[in-house]
Amino acid sequence: MAGREFLEADSPQQMLILERFKHMELIQKTLSELPEADQNLCNHGSYFLAANSGLCGLAANNFFRKILHVRRASIVSALPMAVIPFISTTVVYEVFLRHPLFSGEINCEVCAVVRGGLIGAVVGGFYPILMALPVNASLAARYSSSPLPGKENLVRFWLTVAQPVFRKMSLGIVVQALTGLYLAAKHHGIYFKVLERISTAGRDPEELQA
Repeated sequence: MAGREFLEADSPQQMLILERFKHMELIQKTLSELPEADQNLCNHGSYFLAANSGLCGLAANNFFRKILHVRRASIVSALPMAVIPFISTTVVYEVFLRHPLFSGEINCEVCAVVRGGLIGAVVGGFYPILMALPVNASLAARYSSSPLPGKENLVRFWLTVAQPVFRKMSLGIVVQALTGLYLAAKHHGIYFKVLERISTAGRDPEELQA
């Protein structure tokens, strides 16, 4: 197939990509015209949820260390428990909520809010706790800080260890879910402001970009 025929065959797909690119560019340009408070919340709001996720990771790590009597490698265990949940929450929120919202893939407020709550609860709350369990289990095995069971009682033992930690961290999970709901609602509100400005302008993307 010649190059010209290839371009013509893909022209509908290229037109769709071009239209989506123009739509995103228009939204970003209009977003830059909003008040600075809205811009900061839109661009950096997810960092607050991510910071709470890091705190949940540190708290869960501390609870597991006390239960398993781990006294060594405090920095080695604390550093990843703060950094990895922070990065994971930021990336997941960006990929599954903020980017789809401001690219026009999500228009339903309920869908955005529910997605934000799930990201906050699962990625920002449950994930740091689940991550802290194997980290401290490996430390307990390495330094023999607690007697570990055999394979036949392994699942029951770790369920017993994790139960009080999840109970103590339940409030943190709820807070993370509510924070995710709040951020998603605010981001959808900002997106609605952007659409209102575009609608009020009543012009094509080429005119607004001029």
